[in-house]
Amino acid sequence: MRENKALLPLVAIVGPTASGKSALGVHIAERFGGEVVACDSTQLYRGFDIGTAKPGLSERKGIPHHLIDVLAPTMAATAGGYRELALQTLEDLRRRERLPVFTVGTGLYLRALLEGLADVPQRSEKLRERLRASIEEHPPGHLHHVLKRLDPEAAGKIAPADEQKLIRAVEVCVLARKPISEVHRTGRVPLEGWRVLKIGLMPPREKLHERIHARTDAMLERGWMREVQALLESGLAQDAKPFDFIGYREMRAVLRKEITLEVARTAIQQATRRYAKRQLTWFRKEPGVQWFSGFGDDPVVQAGVIDWLQSQHLEHPELFG
Repeated sequence: MRENKALLPLVAIVGPTASGKSALGVHIAERFGGEVVACDSTQLYRGFDIGTAKPGLSERKGIPHHLIDVLAPTMAATAGGYRELALQTLEDLRRRERLPVFTVGTGLYLRALLEGLADVPQRSEKLRERLRASIEEHPPGHLHHVLKRLDPEAAGKIAPADEQKLIRAVEVCVLARKPISEVHRTGRVPLEGWRVLKIGLMPPREKLHERIHARTDAMLERGWMREVQALLESGLAQDAKPFDFIGYREMRAVLRKEITLEVARTAIQQATRRYAKRQLTWFRKEPGVQWFSGFGDDPVVQAGVIDWLQSQHLEHPELFG
């Protein structure tokens, strides 16, 4: 089946939110004997289900799904942490001879998995406090000038007003004792032993917007508000990271009586459209993607994807033979 038996097939589906990645992932897994691996920073968290569009049991059609509900809401999700979990999952799938099918909403996580991560120093709260104090004590643009001296290349990529990125960049330069751009170029260990087949979904923009709006309405009808209320009543801190996700911050504001439900609905739809645009901007830069125009639950698109995968010598059940 494979020209190089050392390389095992791995499918990665990229595309904007609401494009049908989950449905296509299940379809591919059914056809080729695989299991779905979520690659989404929001679906990692337990309890945050409706607004993160986690596929329900009926949508999964009996196909095992991995890297969903693996973090408590109080834990931090990072690209490095995701990579560790994904590598463990891949080893398990390799051992059981199952095809990994990644449904990718967070492009940074896919890049971390495939390309590896630089050996970046951990955060230093003490240094960060000093840098924040420096911002307060000096005129606007001071920290950007500091970074320009330490690493002109990095300074050229960060806006002078982006304090969060400036602080992190200067922090890394100081702790690593070298430019952050140099740190990012070295120490990466890419994924080995897998032949990655990338599939991209690009539905027509207007139809994608229609689906985003309809999905928001469906989430609200399924009890999204009740889910958020139960999370808050459970004693979970209101500043927990998942409450910053699109929709959850708006639902929380409705429960606080800061905005109406209709205002929240409109805000969620607008924020989701913008998020989909950012995702597409990122994924268009991803190399080696085979793009399909349409949604992942469209039988015509699904048939085209299966044909393309077969043209890449992907067959079932002898994937690993």
